[in-house]
Amino acid sequence: MKWRDRFGLRRARGSAKVTRFDRQATDADIEALVAFARDRRGVEFFVEPETFATDTTAVAVADDGEWIRRRVGSPDVIRKVAHNLALPAYDVQIVGYPQRMREWTARNKDSRS
Repeated sequence: MKWRDRFGLRRARGSAKVTRFDRQATDADIEALVAFARDRRGVEFFVEPETFATDTTAVAVADDGEWIRRRVGSPDVIRKVAHNLALPAYDVQIVGYPQRMREWTARNKDSRS
């Protein structure tokens, strides 16, 4: 038994298969990040590690703080996308989120609900 599933939280009822994440990353996820980056100025990618419930994700943050988050499958995928777009990609566990992202979220709280 894996340590992450010691309580049986991921066990599928009536099935031997264990669902690892809520869903896998798709081409549409990557295309959304690329479209966001092409339509906005000063975009940076922030790679988030996989969690108990979600695959590896990336947050694309524009220079005005607007942002989107999508699943990417692995850090290598978003780093390749960032390299192809000539944009930076940071590990969020090391650098954290930019202040402009928090400010944009606070300004647009009502519209994101």
